[in-house]
Amino acid sequence: MKDFCLMTDSSCDLSAELASELRLLVVPLRLHINGETFRNYLDGREIGFKELYDRIRAGAMPTTSAVSVGDFEAAMRPVLADGRDILYLAFSSGLSTTYQSGVIAAQHLREEFPERRVEVIDSLSASGGQGLYVYLCAKERDKGRSFDEVSAFAREIVPYMCHWFTVDDLHHLKRGGRISAATAIFGSMLSIKPVLHVDDAGKLVSMEKARGRKAAIAALIDHMAATARDTVNDPVFITHGDCPGDAEFLAGEVRRRFGTKQIFISYVGPVIGSHTGAGVLTLFFVGRPR
Repeated sequence: MKDFCLMTDSSCDLSAELASELRLLVVPLRLHINGETFRNYLDGREIGFKELYDRIRAGAMPTTSAVSVGDFEAAMRPVLADGRDILYLAFSSGLSTTYQSGVIAAQHLREEFPERRVEVIDSLSASGGQGLYVYLCAKERDKGRSFDEVSAFAREIVPYMCHWFTVDDLHHLKRGGRISAATAIFGSMLSIKPVLHVDDAGKLVSMEKARGRKAAIAALIDHMAATARDTVNDPVFITHGDCPGDAEFLAGEVRRRFGTKQIFISYVGPVIGSHTGAGVLTLFFVGRPR
């Protein structure tokens, strides 16, 4: 029997190299800037990560769109025709309709390929949290686990994917309706940096406010100390919105404080970055639970 296909979407913000190493099929969401549309490939082939953040800093206000049912069917059909089953690990339904599109596409293709299996799981995660989730599932597959075993593992670990992040520019949160205009203006004047979280429903929530960037980074680490399952042996994912120095500093502090053995750093991709702006900094780990 052929190996099954592990599939996700570009909101996972994995590096292209790691996604290739994990043998993932990654379907891109779309980004719209000033009348142009780009697909969010992990290798940045249509729009580079730094180019996106440079445009945002220059005043661009990009919007994004979910993967369509047709795009899913186009990506899935060749895999099924090749005799392989598909396990799709989706971007949080609390943040995008991508999951729902995947469910509809899977229903269509089960009718077209009744002998094949297409399963869709809502990760309730985003960015490196989704990336960590997919990474852990891929590692289970690589142990020789069956489709059913990996699927069961994927469902079990959803509540344990911890997301903590901070943003540098409050005005992007204002534009997305996360905070009021007054909060954005006064928060910027006082150098207030919100610390945010993705909750058990896969939705973005503001948890606290820190005074300055260093205090916000310290808050991310404190949350890891309070809720992480195994700070030494579990992998940690860090993503950033074109602030690699801050990402390296955060990684260094995590290593210093916890002795964490494995830390992956990558960009916050265009889809998530369009809503957070430049300077977003994230920390993702396995918790007990979120």
